[in-house]
Amino acid sequence: MADEQKTRVAVDIYGQTYTIVGSETSSHVRHVASMVDAKMKEISARNPYLDSSKIAVLTAVNSVHDYLLLKERVEELEEELNKLRG
Repeated sequence: MADEQKTRVAVDIYGQTYTIVGSETSSHVRHVASMVDAKMKEISARNPYLDSSKIAVLTAVNSVHDYLLLKERVEELEEELNKLRG
């Protein structure tokens, strides 16, 4: 079994450096990290009393919520497309 090519990318998220290992391009990983960092800063600005762990959890909750909304919408669109096809 051949190993996939893994990419190691150092990123900064909310003042911490993380090394992300995966099969995505380094630009994709940096983009994702940038979005997480921005969301954490946004949540922190609205809730300055929260520590970084709570900010991280709220960021994860917000991200999963957004994902589920998009997933539902894709499923609705797939149903509509299937109806149109016959």
